[in-house]
Order: sequence, then structure tokens, then C-alpha cells
Amino acid sequence: MTTYIIAALAGYVAIGHSLVLKHASTAAAYSSNSNGTYTLSSVPAPVRGNISHASMRAWQLSIDDTPSGHKQTITGFGAAVTDATVASFNTLPFRTRLQLLDELMTPFGADFSLMRHTIGASDLSGNPAYTYDDNGGIEDKLLLNFNLGERGLAMALMLATMKSLQPNMKILGSSWSPPGWMKSDNAIDGTTTNNNLDDGYFGGKTSGHSNQFADYFVKYILAYEILGANIDAITIQNEPLNSQAGYPTMHMLASEQAHLIQNYVGPALANAGLKTKIWAHDDNTNVPSYPQTVLDNAGQYVDTVAWHCYATDLDWHDLTDFYHNNTGITQYMTECWTPASESWNHAARFTMGPLHNWASGVIAWTLGTNADNGPYLSSGGCDKCQGLVTVNNDGTYTLNMAYYMMAQFSKFIPPGAIILQGTGSHTHYYGGVQSVASLNPDGTRTVVIENTFSHDIYVTLNTNSREKWSGHVPAESVTTWVLPPAR
Repeated sequence: MTTYIIAALAGYVAIGHSLVLKHASTAAAYSSNSNGTYTLSSVPAPVRGNISHASMRAWQLSIDDTPSGHKQTITGFGAAVTDATVASFNTLPFRTRLQLLDELMTPFGADFSLMRHTIGASDLSGNPAYTYDDNGGIEDKLLLNFNLGERGLAMALMLATMKSLQPNMKILGSSWSPPGWMKSDNAIDGTTTNNNLDDGYFGGKTSGHSNQFADYFVKYILAYEILGANIDAITIQNEPLNSQAGYPTMHMLASEQAHLIQNYVGPALANAGLKTKIWAHDDNTNVPSYPQTVLDNAGQYVDTVAWHCYATDLDWHDLTDFYHNNTGITQYMTECWTPASESWNHAARFTMGPLHNWASGVIAWTLGTNADNGPYLSSGGCDKCQGLVTVNNDGTYTLNMAYYMMAQFSKFIPPGAIILQGTGSHTHYYGGVQSVASLNPDGTRTVVIENTFSHDIYVTLNTNSREKWSGHVPAESVTTWVLPPAR
């Protein structure tokens, strides 16, 4: 494994790079737009005071860049590393793969620093579905047959290489299903009948396989740690309210999740000396009672909530409501897909919305796929889940629109940045402007501006530090202003 990472770093040093940001003493601006004319491209920077804008539509924004305007601290941005991601990336020639990782994980590209990965199979895995201790469906009470297997090993090595390129990277591991022998239906997938953990909640044994369930996470974390992929946090069940037959899932009640964390998983991690945190929920925003139950009953081990974007009545303000009811918790948007059929600014919307509402990071689904949006399970995999990156059949790769949309945030809002209170965002049925700003650890300020109008606009930004900045924002673009420290 060490040789693998050293080789990766050697390739990294040798590869030519694009723009790298340095401490800003003057303002700068970068843009990505709907037709691909701009892709993290340098555009005219804003200036202090007013500039001539003729008949161009004007828009007023303001930010509070003083301590009174400070909101949540950013952990990072990124995407899910699935089996599809690993398999696709590993088909690339070595130097091409390292160039791609460079564009994903370093300041020469998107500078992603918050990655989620799948523990065992998900819908974006090739056949067959698997876990790290299938054991032919036979009970393995002592987990003596725990084994990452070829795909788990490849996953861990990919994450370790990413970590070597991005030392600030945090890794969230999420399980789609434990081994089938731990479940009431004795199956990873294929049925929704008794699709539950055999833990006593549904008429099974008193504690069932609760201890084995907890030990499974301990063994997984330790195995990844040995390979150089330290796991910073886990969710014990992806989408616990989503029971499906076509790919690995498992239904889990809120009270059940709280019980498992408080009495089994939390103590098991602590007893193993692991610092890995446990995040609650990992599901949609329209059932806030679920993570509330977990926090109320397993608060000793949980202070963070993970949200997905798939609620029919999606309203990111639900995160603000949840925050005000649970001051001091941390929140993340941990999954939203990026199909080619979505609008050009889809990824910007699912990043901007959570940031407005107390999220400390955003993770897209998924980082990379092949030209067929796979590999995916033939029984129920997602055939429309295009990655931020598409690995083409000819040994090249394409950075998709969602990559550039997310990079407009991740490249310019680093870990440790503080989101600022702001005003002026508004969207009409025919277009509008949304913005979010941060105060960065080096004192610079970042303002990300989404313009969905079909024409350029003139933006004036007023700050509580008594500065005024003005500049042009291209039509149908996400444009990022990087301002020097306040005087």
C-alpha cells in the first residue's frame, strides 16, 4: 500500500497543473456557465466602489463579515466514492488517473475535502452485491471470516491515495446493508419482507445480532485504517426509511437506530479506542422526527445529522428549523444525485441551499462512473446516476457540469471557513440570483453568486466591514469572487 501511494504522489508531482490560488492581496473572480464557455475560468474581478454598467441589470447583495455575522464552520465538499467510481477510475492509464485525482483532490482542481464512501455494495456496484462478511449466508458470530475482498481493498486504496493528495480530507462511511446473516430475511437484497436487522425489534431474539452489527463497523474501520484510509465518521444505515428489493437496503426505525448507537455501536467504537464519529439519519429532510429521536436517545455518541435531497417537498429551510431546535449540532447534506437530465445549475442549488441553512458540508452522488453511468447492479442499480466525472471508453475522462458547479464552492471555500449572514438572494420564475459568502482562515472572503438570468448582471456587494465591491456576473453562471482581507 505504501508503494502504491508513493507511486501516486510521484505521478502527482510530475503532472502539469491548472490555476492554483494563493493568498489574495487583490480581488479575483472565476466562473462556470451553462454552455461551458467558462469552466472555473478567470473572469474580470470585482472592484472597490462602483463601475459603469450602462443598461445592465443591477443587483444588490450584502454580507456581514464581522463576528456578528458568523454562522457555521465548513468541513468541506465532495462526492461519494462508490464501487462504480473505483472500478471506473482504475480503468484509466496510470498517469491519466493521477491527473484526474489531481483535479479532484488538490488546489490545482476542485480541492474536494469531504468524501463519502459505500461500505460494501450499493446500487452503484457491479454484480453481485456483497458485504465484508457474507460467509455464504452462514452466521459468523465472531466475524472470523471478515474480509474486505477485492472490491473493498480497491476502495480503501483509492481513499488512501486521495488522502495522500488531500491531507485535510474527511471520510464518511455509509452502509447500505450489513451481511445478510445478520438480518431477519437473511439477504443483502432481493426482498423487502423482513428487511430488518435481527436485533429484537421485530420479534426476533432479545438482542439478536446487535453485537455483531457493532463489531462489523469496528473491524471495517480498523481494516481501512491499516490501509491508510482513516474513517472520520459513519452512518450505520443509508436511507433507513428506504426499503427496496433491487439493491442493498435495510429498514431501521428511529428508536432502533438510537438504541443500536447508544448501546452497541457507540460503546464498541469507544472500547476499540476509535475516534470515528457517528452521524444520525442519512435520509431525507421531510422526516426531522427521525434524527431528533436519535439525538434525544443517543446524544452521548451523536451530535451530527446527515440529510439527503430527495424529499418531494424539499425545503432546505428544514435544516435551519432543526438547527434552532438543536443548537450546537452539526449538519451535512450527504447525498444528492447529478443525472445528465437535471438543469445546468442543479449541483449549485443543492450546495447553495444547505449552506444557507447551517450545513457544514455538501456531498454529491456520485464522484465518478463509466460511460454507461455504471457499473451498477443489474437488478435495481441506478442507470441514470452520472458521476461528477465520466470515464470514457477510450481511456480519457470528462469533467461534467456538476463537477464545475461544485468546484465553484469547494475550490474557494476551504475547510475552516465560516459562512456569513447575507441578504439579496431572490429567484423569480424567469431567473434570479442566489449567493453565499464565507470568511476564510487566511482572512480572505469568498462570495459565490449564481445568476440564472439569460443575461449578464451587475452586482454590488456591501459588507458590514464598510466596503463596497462591484462587478459583472455572466449570464447563466455560477461565479465566485475572492476578496482580500477587510482593511
